[in-house]
Amino acid sequence: MSSDPRNILKNKINERRVVITGVGLVTPLGTGTRKSWDALLAGRSGVGPITRFDASRHAVRIAAEVRDFEPLDFIDRKEVRKMDLFIQFAMAAARFAVEDAGIPEALLAGDRSGVVVGSGIGGIGTIEEWHRVLAERGPDRVSPFFLIASIINEAAGQISIRYGARGPNSATVTACAAGTHAVGEAFRMIARGDADRMIAGGAEAPITPLGVAGFCAMKALSGRNEAPAKASRPFDAGRDGFVIGEGAGIVLLEELGEALRRGAKIYAEVVGYGMSGDAYHPAAPAEDGDGAYRVMRRTLEDAGLEPEDIQYINAHGTSTQLNDRVETAAVKRLFGGHAYRLGLNSTKSMTGHMLGAAGGVEAGVAALCLKHQIMTPTINYETPDPDCDLDCVPNAARPAEIVNALSNSFGFGGTNACLAFRRFEE
Repeated sequence: MSSDPRNILKNKINERRVVITGVGLVTPLGTGTRKSWDALLAGRSGVGPITRFDASRHAVRIAAEVRDFEPLDFIDRKEVRKMDLFIQFAMAAARFAVEDAGIPEALLAGDRSGVVVGSGIGGIGTIEEWHRVLAERGPDRVSPFFLIASIINEAAGQISIRYGARGPNSATVTACAAGTHAVGEAFRMIARGDADRMIAGGAEAPITPLGVAGFCAMKALSGRNEAPAKASRPFDAGRDGFVIGEGAGIVLLEELGEALRRGAKIYAEVVGYGMSGDAYHPAAPAEDGDGAYRVMRRTLEDAGLEPEDIQYINAHGTSTQLNDRVETAAVKRLFGGHAYRLGLNSTKSMTGHMLGAAGGVEAGVAALCLKHQIMTPTINYETPDPDCDLDCVPNAARPAEIVNALSNSFGFGGTNACLAFRRFEE
């Protein structure tokens, strides 16, 4: 693969290696990494009728909700009201990641630990709630906690407070690419020596009257109200839109030497990160897939990998007509004949599209797939689409030898992100 040397980091040889040692998932498949992972392997759908609000007047009445989440299991009662649901999800997923990593909390405290958590929309539910109060009862009735409960960077802020992490603290706000950008930026921070460990990922809670109505107005959502479990069907010829989802995905990243010194289990090594912009349309990808092609190419260059080195791609795979066709075309352009030897699956077939949380969840899933040498399925694949003719691991999980993997995320505004992972070897 040809590369312009001006576009490659000059000091890769001096960068520190970065590994994933903890995965925390709060998804429509269940609260907790084990619940979510078991459901993914079983090919179970997390989509059902909307229960968070009365959706009877909405054209779309289905969503992928986290139905077993109890915030008081993770957050003190007096603190819950200071956090929108997306922050609550992030706090829970961070706790799962930290516990999964088996890292002493004392190691997370201090200047060498940081947090980056992204979100596409942030506290839309809290904004709607307090707007109603403002309209009905006046400005004096608006809570002093309104702003800190709703702004996007408070997910990272609250996590840092919980663990005493005083190193880099940031938030990515890049629509559906936010979680992937967060993990990528955290990877960079460790690689260049700004931190030794990072809590990173994405969180989202968009299943609100306004959130659902907005996507309905864009004609972006699946209308399969009578068959919710069948609604998210990436790469299938009958796909008719994505299913809105919620939750959080957080990973714990560590510098390799730090992880080895404490005897941590290692899921995967993060070896590359790329970004690109479509410069095309506020909401639609370029039809030639150039932005998706360039972000994957850049990630391979950053990782020092060739296309034929990749065995698995966790696709963006939204279940919309345009995205799935464009992503498939981009993969074929970059990988050539090797594209037909890849597994290219979509976690969103089961979780729905978790927007800014998706990339964090899918980074964690990719790491789990590498650790366990298995590809999770794309469910609801029933009718082949000639424009989406790659191996989407249809309907059933598949054991596979995976050495290197990519995870793609593409967001509104033409913002694209991709991560490369490698099976860990010292």
